[in-house]
Amino acid sequence: MADLVLLVLLSLAILLGAAAFFLLRKISVLEQRISDLLFDRSSSAVRFGKMSEQLMPFSGKTPFSPGNFRFIGAPIDGIAFEDDWIVFCEFKSGGAVLSERQKKIRKLVEEKKVRWEEIRLS
Repeated sequence: MADLVLLVLLSLAILLGAAAFFLLRKISVLEQRISDLLFDRSSSAVRFGKMSEQLMPFSGKTPFSPGNFRFIGAPIDGIAFEDDWIVFCEFKSGGAVLSERQKKIRKLVEEKKVRWEEIRLS
């Protein structure tokens, strides 16, 4: 009788172990899939932002003429050269925020720490 109980308990332990292994493997696969989906979502947001940056000057939502805008890309999106002013531009979409470097550039511009240099090649 004791042998039968031991055999049943051993069988149950093996079944539970196999079920736990199967479930842990399934969880691992699902975690990887979630990670891939989150990466794809983030990547799509970045691509949308990059496309928006390129098209924003032509959207009619900027205070300058699109023909006067020059795209830089980094660390800011670009500069608009109007007849009586120059504007440093950074376009954001969704919940995007300025990077620390962009915040420093904004501060320099606000503090009028901008200058002109003419550099001649000899």
